[in-house]
Amino acid sequence: MPALGLGTWQLPPDAAPLLAEALQLGYRMIDTSCDYRTQAAIGKAIRASGIERSDLFVVTKVEENDDAYEATRRNLRELGLEYVDLVLIHRPPPGEAGADLWTGLMRARRDGLTRDIGVSNYSTTQIEALVAKTCEVPVVNQIEWSPFGWSPNMLDYCTLRGIVLQAYSPLTRALRLDDDMLVALAAEYERTPAQILLRWDVQLGVAPVPKAARHEHLLENLAALDFELSGAHMEELEELNEHYSALGSLPYT
Repeated sequence: MPALGLGTWQLPPDAAPLLAEALQLGYRMIDTSCDYRTQAAIGKAIRASGIERSDLFVVTKVEENDDAYEATRRNLRELGLEYVDLVLIHRPPPGEAGADLWTGLMRARRDGLTRDIGVSNYSTTQIEALVAKTCEVPVVNQIEWSPFGWSPNMLDYCTLRGIVLQAYSPLTRALRLDDDMLVALAAEYERTPAQILLRWDVQLGVAPVPKAARHEHLLENLAALDFELSGAHMEELEELNEHYSALGSLPYT
């Protein structure tokens, strides 16, 4: 899985030109879901790119009230692809871990509809309940994650379990980019606050999937792969943690 991807939530349905540009600039992971309404545009951009399908990493999701197997087939029809690289349960169903959804995704993987399966917005307790019922550990947990809101316990747990963390809203939806310490660090590295946030993820081993809707932001986010934060500055960023969520709460804490 690439270290950084492109999120497509709130991109317009006609975003194929932007997505094609992202692929030409070097993006190789794209994150989507049926309810983002970007799957058709993603498929169009991929087909027009000339890039080998095996060189791309496409992530999609099924909803908590879906038949997971049939929803995966639906997503493939919208994308116009024969398979995706990763399907996630978008969020756990109320009051349960979603074992039926999980077994549907296991079937989809067996049938070659997806290479891997994972979850999103799950706590460690919910993941353990899922594993207890199915004996299958998710390969990914995609959660809201930034220095302002994250969980050392979740990071340790996923490291122990061999689960990759993906970060959605890693830029706090631009709501915390003016933080004084973040701005000062960006100036010291001659980078942008957004690049500092993304680099923190990458060095933690977390794969961020920031949304970008403009050429300059596509380039800015990719450039987070081109420098390194010191250990001391990584620790300073970790100390910003106040369990902040741009959505109101972190479901996994």
